[in-house]
Amino acid sequence: MSYEGKFPRGLVVRLFAYLVAGHLFAAFLYLLFALGAK
Repeated sequence: MSYEGKFPRGLVVRLFAYLVAGHLFAAFLYLLFALGAK
């Protein structure tokens, strides 16, 4: 089962990059508030 036929490769890579960046940003904000609450 490969997604090469459905999506362009660049779109898949960009989507994965946005997911990783979004989670890193969310983790940073969570740490900011968790440490700030103390």
